[in-house]
Amino acid sequence: MRDRLVLAIDQGTTSTRTLAFDADWRVVAAADRRLTVRHPRPDWAEQDPAEILDSVVTTVAEVLEAIGGVDRVVAVGLDNQGETALAWDAEDGRPLAPAVLWHCRRSEAIVARLAAEGLGPAIRARTGLPLDPYFSAGKWRWMLEELPEVRAAADGGTLRVGTVDAWLTERLGGVALTDPSTASRTQLLDLSTLAWERELLEWFGIPAAALPTIRPSSGTLVTLTHLAWRGDLPLTAMLCDQQAALFGHGAFDPGSVKATYGTGVFVLATVGTDPSIRADGLLTTVAWSTPPTPVTYAIDGGVFSAGSLLDWLASIGLFEDSAEADRLAASVQEPDSVRVLPALGGLAAPWWDGEARGVISGLTAGTRPAHIARAAFDGIAHRVADVVEAMAPVLPAPIDHLRVDGGLTRSDVLVQRQADLLGIPVEVAELDESTAVGVAQLAAVAIGETTIEALRSLDRPGRVVEPSLPDLERREQRDAWRRYVEAARSLTSSSIAQGQPERNAP
Repeated sequence: MRDRLVLAIDQGTTSTRTLAFDADWRVVAAADRRLTVRHPRPDWAEQDPAEILDSVVTTVAEVLEAIGGVDRVVAVGLDNQGETALAWDAEDGRPLAPAVLWHCRRSEAIVARLAAEGLGPAIRARTGLPLDPYFSAGKWRWMLEELPEVRAAADGGTLRVGTVDAWLTERLGGVALTDPSTASRTQLLDLSTLAWERELLEWFGIPAAALPTIRPSSGTLVTLTHLAWRGDLPLTAMLCDQQAALFGHGAFDPGSVKATYGTGVFVLATVGTDPSIRADGLLTTVAWSTPPTPVTYAIDGGVFSAGSLLDWLASIGLFEDSAEADRLAASVQEPDSVRVLPALGGLAAPWWDGEARGVISGLTAGTRPAHIARAAFDGIAHRVADVVEAMAPVLPAPIDHLRVDGGLTRSDVLVQRQADLLGIPVEVAELDESTAVGVAQLAAVAIGETTIEALRSLDRPGRVVEPSLPDLERREQRDAWRRYVEAARSLTSSSIAQGQPERNAP
């Protein structure tokens, strides 16, 4: 593989990146396209499927030009933005709906209806997922109920629905494919059988014929082609983005934990081959499927508002961007009395309170943008600590370090605060590309160019940030945070305001 390369197509929420890696997993070429996110209503988020497809075509074309063409590519890995839901017509490939993004809440009424029917426990038992608009099935049900074109295609037998991976493989490879890691995020996959489950399809009203084919996460999957590439590319790995990052961190052993900081923060821990493991307030999901070895599972908790919180604060003029927010935050020792609850679209794990909203509190006449920036980073770090602490009871050993990656880990303020609030070292990946590295490495495993054992022994350079907060002070701050979250939730959550039982408090 010395003279040939592995490509990773990293299709994320805010951008698509294509990277070429050499045999030492160094990036030799890369291209990036930003994507437009539309918010037609509060709590709604969508993208143009055609723009997603074009971003993949153009970034791959740019990288191929930089490396000398398709002949240098030995394998391709594709990761995608998980629960984002699309619908298109099988006859002409025409999108029938916008791509409804993973954090969009438009299917809340559908989810509430299923919950009222008492289906939540059965759905969680089979899928490992709580009823929530986060997952794809409710989004597809919304399309069928609200969009006449989607309903007409279903009636005529030409409807296709899928996550971003299925959309891309059908348009570029002629067949709609997904893998178990992404399929496990739809709320239609049985975790034990790794197949679409008939009763789940009936409950959500999704036609089985409309869904993509489930293939293993690695293997000979499909050939991708486009005129702009002047040749064919072998797709040999597909993963959901967060599972790709888990693989990229080398988190192969049960109990390994990573957090990726981007639009949101997603914390995953490898738990081995048992799909029955459940952690209160968290998700059980497929990590990857690499036959002939058994399927690997993970537990997962998401913080939906992280980079998106900083982007919103920048949009109202508090600072220019996240880099300036970091500089401002570093200029003050603490956020003063200010607190920020990062919940622009509800609180996800471990509360799953869709009615909660973001809160900025403790403002005084002396509050400056620096205090709010510091409180925003503080809130993000606390929310990640909420998730990590919820994982601990089901892992085989105490969590003694956290592996992290993503753009926000450039913030020394955030990373130090994360170490202090967890009381463990935080290991920051040298590159922000753990997601792309992971899916590229899995693509290489599929063709025998490397093995998981070889990847396990790789040196993974980066920096280690040690905690500096005394343990008693850390516990006091975490207790104060939990009280603050409950008080902030009471401002917008009717279940709390009306005195109903709290859900999944850590």
